[in-house]
Amino acid sequence: MANVAPEPVDPAERPLSAGHLIVAQLEREGVRRVYGVPGESFLDVLDGLHDSPISTVVTRHEGGAGFMALAEGRLTGLPGVAMVTRGPGAANAFIAVHTAYQDATPMLLFVGLIPVADRGREAFQEFDLTGWFGSTAKKVVTLDDPTAAARVVAESVHVARSGRPGPVVIGIPEDVLTLPAGPSGGVRPLAVPRPRAAEAELKELVRRFERARRPLVVVGGEEWTAESGQELMRWATRHSIPVLADFRAYDAVPHDLGHDIEDGPGRGLEQGLEQGLEEGLEEGLEEGLEEGLEQDLEGTGAYVGSLGYGRGDHAARLLDEADLTVFLGAPRGDVLSDGYTRGLDSETVLVLPGDAQGHSGRIDQFVSAHAPSFVLDLVTMSASPDTDVEWFGAARKAHVRFTTPTPAPAPTASNDSEGSGDSGDDTYVDLTAVMAVLREELTPDAVITYGAGNHALWPARYLPHRAPASLVAPRNGAMGMGIPAAVAASLAFPGREVVSVAGDGCFLMNGQELATAVGHGAVFVALVVDNGCYATIREHQEGAYPGRPSGTRLTNPDFAAWARSYGAYGETVTSDRDFREAFRRARASGLPAVLHLIQDPAVRAPATTTV
Repeated sequence: MANVAPEPVDPAERPLSAGHLIVAQLEREGVRRVYGVPGESFLDVLDGLHDSPISTVVTRHEGGAGFMALAEGRLTGLPGVAMVTRGPGAANAFIAVHTAYQDATPMLLFVGLIPVADRGREAFQEFDLTGWFGSTAKKVVTLDDPTAAARVVAESVHVARSGRPGPVVIGIPEDVLTLPAGPSGGVRPLAVPRPRAAEAELKELVRRFERARRPLVVVGGEEWTAESGQELMRWATRHSIPVLADFRAYDAVPHDLGHDIEDGPGRGLEQGLEQGLEEGLEEGLEEGLEEGLEQDLEGTGAYVGSLGYGRGDHAARLLDEADLTVFLGAPRGDVLSDGYTRGLDSETVLVLPGDAQGHSGRIDQFVSAHAPSFVLDLVTMSASPDTDVEWFGAARKAHVRFTTPTPAPAPTASNDSEGSGDSGDDTYVDLTAVMAVLREELTPDAVITYGAGNHALWPARYLPHRAPASLVAPRNGAMGMGIPAAVAASLAFPGREVVSVAGDGCFLMNGQELATAVGHGAVFVALVVDNGCYATIREHQEGAYPGRPSGTRLTNPDFAAWARSYGAYGETVTSDRDFREAFRRARASGLPAVLHLIQDPAVRAPATTTV
């Protein structure tokens, strides 16, 4: 009897394993990268990624993988995906989940688990997934049914993006992953709600604006676009309504209208300062400054700064003096309100896509809406506010003065005493001068990343944002985020410039991800600020326990040589006069680059004196 060839099987009809189906569904959801440290607990998912268009970015630590996924979620609006193994791997990734939860950023964390039959027996690396992550994730789910793999992924993406965004943790037992999941190539992605305000709600808000003399808008949250940010700024500028940003949501709106990078706000003030200093006369200095300030104000919009740590005093006064405060995408939380002490009694309108989680103080009108979409509806409404133009103008002037880099006298304190400003000594780098150079050198859509620490005060204060998705920094104060975020930003936006500002303590918490950058072609310039201590904690010690520094001193390597050992570019800079050319060399190298900046250990923050 002749052999009969079997009927060909349509690939779509072949049963997939649950692990392969997870990958297929991630493809349908539009995921382009997964970040992770491999583990034997999810080998079948790794096998599915072998033939997938999804790029697998292998990191050197699960904390780095988690922060990269968080950064991708922050920059793209689609949940970033991290994959780690059980027990120790999950523990290392926990910091990123907590950050994503407090920052309200969409993220998925897949955690490989022990076989189902081994549960409850103190098996190798066994732990309680819900017990660990239940208090700091929007949802925790374990895949026990292989046929539900696609549905679980689709629902997790939906939850991570809907309402108040946040992280979802998905447990994937290693034995379940290899079981047949059926012929399906996945399920249709679930539509994400983007609620719009009703016309009656918009009209009510317009009436509130028209009654107020000193209305204030505070922006924050995720998914701001160039259109929504620009439209809000034009509308607020036209009606003389100041706009502040929530802590580390500085890229929600453009900081000026119509400036290029070389002639942005503050440039006139810088030139006036230079002119006055050259003349050497106090009256000449004041005259130059005033002329420069008027030049700057011609192109600025309604953006007048940010709230939270490192904010200007003028921003705090605005929050106190406003008779109407409209929060778009951000609640009035702890950091924004200086520890629940400012602006709590102002007439308040809250526009959020979910509930009022994290909000404190009055709520006179609550609008359940996607804030960037809400803005596009608001600006179409006819409105005639009678605002306090002098109050608005004073806020703009104060903002330009506060955010313009100006020289400060060198501190006289010893290394273990408090200090502010920047040293003029050629053995140290003046970070304020560095920021002045970056304002001129950076492209308008450059992405800035940093972690937590006093080093972040300089870029937060002095570097303007002119494009959406141009900042990744932890709102919960997590150290170690800056370098992983720079890796993810470069991979997500390969055509955009990326600069990370890192303290010496923050950098070495995840500096090993420089190897990931080299291995995967990520390109950025990292400025490592070396002052030999955990400066934020040292500053608190100097206030509470003067003359008794304890547990805050650091011993650092040669960061430039360290970078070169990874195959990256490395250079040490000891004077701000050398920074511009060093930065240009680093940028021209085409490699991930580290500029090791030696800072005076006595300096804690930018000078707070005004000119």
